[in-house]
Amino acid sequence: MTAMASLFSLHGQVAIVTGAGKGIGRACALALAQAGADVALAARTQSDLDAVAAEIRALGRRAITVAGDVSDESALDTLVARTLAELGQINILVNNAGGAGPNHPLKMGGPDFSAVLAWNVTPAYLMIQKTAKAMREAGGGAVVNISSVAARYAQKHFSAYGAAKAALNQMTRNLAQDFGPAIRINAIEPGTIMTDALAPFLTPERQERMVSSTPLGRLGQPEDIAAAALFLVSPASSWITGKILGVDGGVEAPNF
Repeated sequence: MTAMASLFSLHGQVAIVTGAGKGIGRACALALAQAGADVALAARTQSDLDAVAAEIRALGRRAITVAGDVSDESALDTLVARTLAELGQINILVNNAGGAGPNHPLKMGGPDFSAVLAWNVTPAYLMIQKTAKAMREAGGGAVVNISSVAARYAQKHFSAYGAAKAALNQMTRNLAQDFGPAIRINAIEPGTIMTDALAPFLTPERQERMVSSTPLGRLGQPEDIAAAALFLVSPASSWITGKILGVDGGVEAPNF
């Protein structure tokens, strides 16, 4: 292995990926495994996890599946405990679970608004808290929080989701200060990514408009985010922490 290739190697490391059953989470888990990591996969649907685990094992890496809801703190405790018991250590955390659709500011009530904030921020906070000791004992670690360009766009009908992802970004910056130098914490802001979550909203007309307004001339793929996540958890980014990386095709304004 060349010196440059070794900067992107995760050989001997163990990663946890939440929301790992589909889309960006699945792509991140596979990318980390391809780089040499063993992976603990977390999501709500066991069948999705089993499919991703099979792909990882086919690469010659170990994979475990932990089905559960990241909003349930006991599920997070189980995830961390099983990862340590079955894979031996924790070096990498990708907080991918989260999301929300558009909201009407006169129709969404307080409980639903609060739920969007909590779903996108609190599990990531708790997972960092719960894995920090193991990461330090392993000699250090790296965290990637999956945010969204909605955190920096000003657009109609995204007050809940945009606020939640903006909070996740600022939490990323602050926790990077708290946990450095042993643990690096960064975030990725995906632009429009072709996932099952996007599909219900993507009419042909909307897709054409979005592609035409994207400088790089296409919508993103989950693998675009996975490649950025691999960089941010690898030795190649060893002097980067507390940063928010936009992976968005060059779009600088809402085009949804």
